[in-house]
Amino acid sequence: MPNVEPLSRAELAEFEPVFASIEGLMGFVPNSLLTLGRAPEILRGFGALSSSILASGRIEPALRQLVAFVASTAAGCRYCQAHTSHGAEKVGVPSEKLRDAFLFETSPLFDEAERAALRLARDAALQPNATTAAHFADLRRHFDEGEIVELVAIVSLFGWLNRWNDTMATELEGPAVAFADRTLADAGWTVGKHPPGGALITARRSRSDGGPPDASASPSASASGAPPDFA
Repeated sequence: MPNVEPLSRAELAEFEPVFASIEGLMGFVPNSLLTLGRAPEILRGFGALSSSILASGRIEPALRQLVAFVASTAAGCRYCQAHTSHGAEKVGVPSEKLRDAFLFETSPLFDEAERAALRLARDAALQPNATTAAHFADLRRHFDEGEIVELVAIVSLFGWLNRWNDTMATELEGPAVAFADRTLADAGWTVGKHPPGGALITARRSRSDGGPPDASASPSASASGAPPDFA
């Protein structure tokens, strides 16, 4: 069960226009926002920041979602893995590309610009941070300075969300769970501490090479380009 219960939409009536817009895009209102609603000023500020990063700029929506997905996978947040993969599918990312997301260095489904962006996403999300000047040299072959700032902003936004949702044990919503189960389970995804209904699921499915890493995956394993196992 979540460590802090979300409020209902009825209790957050001032945010209903925002919630209705999000529901139209995602098919549901994330419980993370309903929990943030217990501190309305934070929800207002977070909404403005996230909109400026995810709903504007020059990075294509598909790459935005892939960056968010790879960063969340490297950080080990199952809640955000489910959300970002679901969001990627909604903007046209094929399921095969999602399943290969942690194999981007060698998968033919990714071009060099995507590899540079996802390398940044993976290594910037690790603790300790594994980015170097070489990451930015690679990025500059494909993106200008403003676009690089956008990419780092996406990783940073989801760093906040990864910590928030894993700390709060935010309960996943049904559509996000269904999508992740259908698309990511063979790569080792489980709901972890985020199951609908609050019953912690500890069963592990059989894993395949290239599965998303556990939050405790070593930085050296992830930074090498080899996808760490789920623990």
